[in-house]
Amino acid sequence: MINCKVDEDLELRLCEVKYAAQLYDLVNSNRAHLREWLPWVDGTRSAAYIQMFLESCIRQHAANNGFNYLMFYQGELVGNIGLHSIDWTHKKTSIGYWLATGFEGKGLMTKSCCAVVDHLFGVMQLNRVEIKVGELNAKSRAIPERLGFKQEGVVRQAEWLYDHYIDHVIYGMLAREWDAKR
Repeated sequence: MINCKVDEDLELRLCEVKYAAQLYDLVNSNRAHLREWLPWVDGTRSAAYIQMFLESCIRQHAANNGFNYLMFYQGELVGNIGLHSIDWTHKKTSIGYWLATGFEGKGLMTKSCCAVVDHLFGVMQLNRVEIKVGELNAKSRAIPERLGFKQEGVVRQAEWLYDHYIDHVIYGMLAREWDAKR
């Protein structure tokens, strides 16, 4: 999947270094919002740091180990969606995502996830996709639930988030289940 026009207003663009300053500004202006659920926010202190992240995304894509997309809504950068890595032996991956405040509730992440999952099963021929979400993150949990992912369990104290552990809810979707929904 190269760049993907999800609908008239929403586009997913592969990460490029040229977006480093813009992405840093978006993270910086959404720190409090993102920090509630994402452990990397405090460490993101410069556009140079974001540039290193984008370079790692480019290497990941070149190595056929997944991809990361920047989400643009009506031409404005609003978030990120991508794969953590791909386990080619077992044909599975997991999706991570975040969205800037003010853009939630418009269906942008649900549409983006749907486009990514379509690609993962249809083009890349994976068998399983997971989404791991903070147990108390209701907005993020609504996305896999809306898309028909099955809740498979809770991993207790799965992640250290600044000063406390949080539990993760694991959602899974199999290729045959996704095909049956279509």
